[in-house]
Amino acid sequence: MSLHPSEALAFTTHRIPALLRSCHLEPALAVTVFVTALALASGRGPVGLAAVAAAVLAGQLSVGWCNDAVDARRDTLCSRRDKPVASGELPRRVVAVAAGTALGLCVPLSLLSGAAAGSVHLVGTAAGWAYNLRLKNTVLSPLPYAVGFGSLPAFVTLGLPSSSWPAWWALVAGALLGVGAHLVNVLPDIEDDLATGVRGLPQRMGRAACRWLSPLVMLAAVSVLVAGPPGPPAAVDWMLATAAVVIAVSGTAVPSGTRSRWPFRAAIVVAGIAVAQLLLRGADMV
Repeated sequence: MSLHPSEALAFTTHRIPALLRSCHLEPALAVTVFVTALALASGRGPVGLAAVAAAVLAGQLSVGWCNDAVDARRDTLCSRRDKPVASGELPRRVVAVAAGTALGLCVPLSLLSGAAAGSVHLVGTAAGWAYNLRLKNTVLSPLPYAVGFGSLPAFVTLGLPSSSWPAWWALVAGALLGVGAHLVNVLPDIEDDLATGVRGLPQRMGRAACRWLSPLVMLAAVSVLVAGPPGPPAAVDWMLATAAVVIAVSGTAVPSGTRSRWPFRAAIVVAGIAVAQLLLRGADMV
């Protein structure tokens, strides 16, 4: 039975907020802003910046919606009321269609930056889908994050007029940030994951190991960004690196028996420092 236009509009309007909550909007926007800022720092013009932002956002939305569609059964079993599919606000099919649509848009939007850059971005986006569909349940679960985040500097530099691969330290730092993001993302939900059969590498290691490892991996990214670029590190590099060490150590020092979220927040702050360093070095990537 077809809906009256006013009913259809109300139906659609009701679903939009739920779709936005289902797509992991905050990290999607954060990654989009970071990559766009990196493109600006590396010399992209206004048209190139718009192309980068649109492609990255489409790719991130597709991965986020795919994640909620694939995890619908687990989220329901865990009574995740923050998940619109699990709470009954959205049919799983609607989220799956949204994921496929965003992925379809990601292809031409990525290719606006050129064949090489677009292909690299699509490989990174495909890695996110591979994680959702299969690899999150294996010891290879960090690999898609490493590929996805590591591909972002390459997407930026390959899309420049002087198309070239970025410096090694940008790729390595991006990959480390990806692995750290995986650990940070999994940390709050390890018990729920284990209860529903998710056995990625962090779940196999356990909460205590992840609490220690997540800020240390982020700290490794900071170290690469201090030591990797040519020339002696600037004063700001040492200041940021020192702050990262202090925060990482304080994050790992919290007793494992407490319910403090500081280890999680410490990893996020150290990641932010690494991102700031990468942005400061954006012009040196090529």
